Amino acid sequence: ASALTLIPPLLGAEAFVPPSMRSNRSRLSPLRMVAEMSRTSSQQSSWSPSTWKNFRAWQMPTYSDQNELDKTVVELSDKCPLVFAGEVRTLHEQIARACQGQGFLLMGGDCAEAFDEFNTDHVRDTFRLILQMALVLTFGSAMPVIKVGRMAGQFAKPRSEPDEVQDGVSLPSYRGDIINREEFTAEGRRNNPNNMLEAYHQSAQTLNILRAFASGGYADISRLHAWNLDFVDQTDEGTMYRQFATKVDESIRFMKAIGVDTSTPAFTQTDFFTAHECLLLPYEEALTRQDSTTGKWYDCSSHMLWVGERTRQLDGAHLEFVRGIGNPLGVKISDKCTPEELLRTLDSMNPQNIPGRITVIVRMGPEKLRTNLPGLIRAVQREGKSVLWISDPVHGNTYKTENGFKTRAFESIRQELRAFFDVHEEMGSHAGGVHLEMTGEDVTECVGGVSDVSEGTLGDRYHTHCDPRLNASQSLELAFLIAERMRRKTGLPPIE
Repeated sequence: ASALTLIPPLLGAEAFVPPSMRSNRSRLSPLRMVAEMSRTSSQQSSWSPSTWKNFRAWQMPTYSDQNELDKTVVELSDKCPLVFAGEVRTLHEQIARACQGQGFLLMGGDCAEAFDEFNTDHVRDTFRLILQMALVLTFGSAMPVIKVGRMAGQFAKPRSEPDEVQDGVSLPSYRGDIINREEFTAEGRRNNPNNMLEAYHQSAQTLNILRAFASGGYADISRLHAWNLDFVDQTDEGTMYRQFATKVDESIRFMKAIGVDTSTPAFTQTDFFTAHECLLLPYEEALTRQDSTTGKWYDCSSHMLWVGERTRQLDGAHLEFVRGIGNPLGVKISDKCTPEELLRTLDSMNPQNIPGRITVIVRMGPEKLRTNLPGLIRAVQREGKSVLWISDPVHGNTYKTENGFKTRAFESIRQELRAFFDVHEEMGSHAGGVHLEMTGEDVTECVGGVSDVSEGTLGDRYHTHCDPRLNASQSLELAFLIAERMRRKTGLPPIE
């Protein structure tokens, strides 16, 4: 509980929409619709945080001791929320603006958080890398960038097989530290409910660190030179960032000279939100709370949650759970998703078509994306669905090298991003964001980019507990590439 002492009070209050306006929602702005519909709510009387148990749940661990699981869930239910409804509504409003082409969502962080890697420096380095990328993207897009970290809850991972075999020994697959441990022993691979408590406490500490950095002066734009990570500073990307930061610094000095007060929160603080995959439903249920001001239910484990490609079954437990919570939601789709299936998924997750509620995260690979994404966009446009389209260019580009490393090629990631922007330009829709597995650490897990990691050097600093991550240099390079693409679209000169 002591780890929660820095958590701020609720942000903002729910807007009131007179009953006379409720019969004419089509004339309301998207943000007014968010405020109004949050009072009427899409939640049905048949839903509760536990109704998911009446449906089949894919990718869920089997616990050997039901009493131990029940005890853990009860203990979690008595703990403080990790995030608050007011913070969630702030994110919802920002995504609603992005749905109208007035924002860009940057989501990034570890493939899976780990207990033994947790420390302040690790959180800080990822946070400041996201700040760097957001600054570059803001300059490139000339629009607000919504910053969301895959942090403070991204512990669980889906697996292709329920069991792993080594030297003839079969044990449960490693599903992330919130479920079991990576070491290949019977005790390590036991699905242990108590790991949820450790995940909760680590998430509380992570959120405290993030809140302190976001509001305590670290995010002050006058410190933009200090955001450069030491090992990136001497790279080509670091040089580009220093040159870019100098331009921004000159602009800030000009604003000061003409009387703009750059000591206000708009310059010294930033909004920073968290998200993770909604996978381990007992954990999510235990942290779901009813907001006293609106009566809506919120999953207070995170500001935003997404349902993965492997758990978005229309008759499954995960869609049943998320349909009743008020958080902004994401859904990952691959080339396997048909237009009809996507529309039914949107109807299930967002029956009132509330702007800002649904983010569609596209992961297909470049060629399949060019073939399949236009039909999905066309269906959404035809039915008037309000969604934010963002690209996950990493998951569809994973392969294993001859020496056994799982990796991703930077050029394939770049090609998928290019395809994503190309398709949206052709369809007249908004390419609204990017979702990356990345880290502020100097790892060698993805090949290519200016940093020139090769298959032969993957073993130098290959530290991931799950999937390969872009390192800071590669992530910053992608941010510059995206920014240049958006500047060309708006007719602005290149970043020099």
